[in-house]
Amino acid sequence: MTVIGVIGAGVMGVGVAQNLASTGHDVVLVDKDEQILADALGTIARNARMSRLMGGPALDPDEVLARITTSVGVGGAAKCDLIIENVTENWDVKREVYQALDAACGPDTVFVVNTSAIPITKVAAVTGRPDKVIGVHFMNPVPAKPAVELIPGFHTSPGTVQRTRDLLTAMGKKSVDVKDSCGFISNRVLMLTVNEAAYLVHEGVADAESVDEVFRSCFGHPMGPLETADLIGVDTILYSVEVLYEHYADSKYRPCPLLKQMTDAGLHGRKSGRGFYTYSTAN
Repeated sequence: MTVIGVIGAGVMGVGVAQNLASTGHDVVLVDKDEQILADALGTIARNARMSRLMGGPALDPDEVLARITTSVGVGGAAKCDLIIENVTENWDVKREVYQALDAACGPDTVFVVNTSAIPITKVAAVTGRPDKVIGVHFMNPVPAKPAVELIPGFHTSPGTVQRTRDLLTAMGKKSVDVKDSCGFISNRVLMLTVNEAAYLVHEGVADAESVDEVFRSCFGHPMGPLETADLIGVDTILYSVEVLYEHYADSKYRPCPLLKQMTDAGLHGRKSGRGFYTYSTAN
């Protein structure tokens, strides 16, 4: 395994590509637009320069960038042995990407689904290689988080599990095994918390600062749920809650209208410069 394809150059894709390149892997970073890819490389270079100051290893930005090539369209990753997909949590978008990847890649290529909630077996079903599709739920920011959820689908082979586990180990990640259940461990709990926190603001019970202060000061959490929403992306939170609501048909996952309104208004959190809080620069 010499070259890893990374599909999607958003927040998660950039983090995955940086993590791979900084641990000695060659990467093909794929997106649909040259400007998005150029911006992604700029973000990776900046993150690499700041790595040590942020508590990570000392990195040479030039060495990290030298391991990353870019491509517009999934065809650029066609010869990769393993592909990590990081597109938005929208089923129609993911399905289209996997159908294109399945047509472009060789039969032995492993597809790793980086998803917050979408069942892995559902993704595998739109490909002709369900035994080579596996889920990995990376956390944000990817290079700084030591663990991931590892989720085999119904048909995922032991060989695919081992190949993926070996790669994660080489990336410095500990993998926690989880059965293929929508939302897995983390987001079955986290998305409910963030959604309910948004309801508190929506209903005027408290403002975002007060909600987060309770979690930081009373529970000792490093971040409150609405700060976490801004970090993950308010739009990503909404899409994940919608997937949970649709999958379980359970009203406890009903999406907060405020999340919908913020998503429609472009208030997506840190990456857009404004979410529950306002940021001086988008990151």
